Amino acid sequence: MNADQLVSSQQRKRILITGAAGFLGSHLCDRFIKEDFHVVAMDNLITGDLQNISHLFHLENFEFYHNDVSKFVHVPGKIDYILHFASPASPIDYLKIPIQTLKVGSLGTHNLLGLAKAKGARMLIASTSEVYGDPSVNPQPEEYWGNVNPVGPRGVYDEAKRFQEAMTMAYHTFHGLETRIVRIFNTYGPRMRLNDGRVLPAFIGQALRGEDLTVFGDGTQTRSFCYVDDLIEGIYRLLFSDYAQPVNIGNPEEITMMDFAEEIIRLTGTTQKIICKELPTDDPKQRRPDITKARALLGWEPKVNRAEGLKITYEYFRSLPAALLEQTEHKNFVHYNK
Repeated sequence: MNADQLVSSQQRKRILITGAAGFLGSHLCDRFIKEDFHVVAMDNLITGDLQNISHLFHLENFEFYHNDVSKFVHVPGKIDYILHFASPASPIDYLKIPIQTLKVGSLGTHNLLGLAKAKGARMLIASTSEVYGDPSVNPQPEEYWGNVNPVGPRGVYDEAKRFQEAMTMAYHTFHGLETRIVRIFNTYGPRMRLNDGRVLPAFIGQALRGEDLTVFGDGTQTRSFCYVDDLIEGIYRLLFSDYAQPVNIGNPEEITMMDFAEEIIRLTGTTQKIICKELPTDDPKQRRPDITKARALLGWEPKVNRAEGLKITYEYFRSLPAALLEQTEHKNFVHYNK
């Protein structure tokens, strides 16, 4: 490293991204590398995949820590920003590992807030539209407090995120810590896992395997799908905003699950049927973000339409090895409308 490179390295802002080997975390790593940050990536790999960030390992402004933030967090040197994205985010994951899900939302968040306080860093946490539960209002504004069953099967995720928001705001108000909260609505794109239980990869996986597409309930439930590049842009703008309250980031274009299944069949050119099964417990009937705040505060709104984003995502899944496609335990497979 020559003198100019050394000075440049010392001047770079340093950002810690937890959950860095996951779907969203890896795209965040890409974005902040592109913006010439020094990225400290952290993941315990319980649901993340190093393949998602392997293309960054050779860079001098990228480093990776294999660590569980629920146990402890130690990062030497300065940290200017922290993005906390460490958490199982799909129903199959958080139903398999409920205790770890609760721990990363509570103990992990507490550990990282403590690190942010010690380092004087600004911290953004990844919350979720699941804090609204099965909503009684549509679309969901940030002022809506939600309709969540704390002891239902989804409570381990929903309440972990609600606690995470409360803990973050407590550090903001009591310690004066600079914090940001993003409430993420359904997001899709390359690097999603085919077998994570979310509706989009489940539908595409079933189509690629020649199976009928499974819709739960009567198919009238709605979701709103945001392409990953749009989401990352919203998160980036929120981090550098002056707003500490939660902000919805998502695409407000709503679609029913039945219509979405038909859309996937047209996209994939397959001839499968759509079959309906019983709706899982506490599955939200509606999910659509009110993005008034994001538009006003961040000048943000989604740019990628669903047809364009789905085409890119489908091509990504088609490019995966056949063996990976078959790793899904599709004989007894249950997905959720998430």
